[in-house]
Amino acid sequence: MTRADWHTRRVVWLKVALPLVALAVLSTLFLLADRIDPDDAPTLAEVDVEGLAREPRITAPTYAGTTADGGALTLSAEVAQMQTDTNPANLHRLTLALATTDGAVTEVEAADAVLDPNTRQIVLSGGVIATTSSGYRIETAELVAGLDASHLQSRASVVATGPAGRIEAGGMTLSQDPDTPGAYLLVFNQGVRLVYQPGG
Repeated sequence: MTRADWHTRRVVWLKVALPLVALAVLSTLFLLADRIDPDDAPTLAEVDVEGLAREPRITAPTYAGTTADGGALTLSAEVAQMQTDTNPANLHRLTLALATTDGAVTEVEAADAVLDPNTRQIVLSGGVIATTSSGYRIETAELVAGLDASHLQSRASVVATGPAGRIEAGGMTLSQDPDTPGAYLLVFNQGVRLVYQPGG
């Protein structure tokens, strides 16, 4: 037998043997591998895909702007449901900060808020708490803030604590002082009751 014939036979034999060896190895791997139990598969978080498509959301949105009278307004929330043709934007776990031109800062926290760009207002609700740099802490059920003007107004009764003591009133506004340009007034109205606390 010539060397060429031996080489040809060897190549033919390898063409048959190697695929059989590969098949045997694969079969062994499948036999030794752990069987997959669908019940043991990790539970995936349930995602409401249709709900997300119907109500687009963004997480941790922020907004910063300047009001027409020169105030600085910033908004941040945990989640925002975006505005649609029929519904305004809904925000959850909102923090609003308003810095007016007289140097005062008012921060407001609320569980929920509705932002309507058509009216240029944001309505905060759900345990609204406002704190001012002048030392007041104000609680109310609903508060309206302007997006294009440095203006806050409650839509419900308020309870406040501050330098003068405890204040209960039917309403509250923070707005520009019409008699002093560049100054802002925090006004309690609609049946104000003051419990004076010396040194409070």
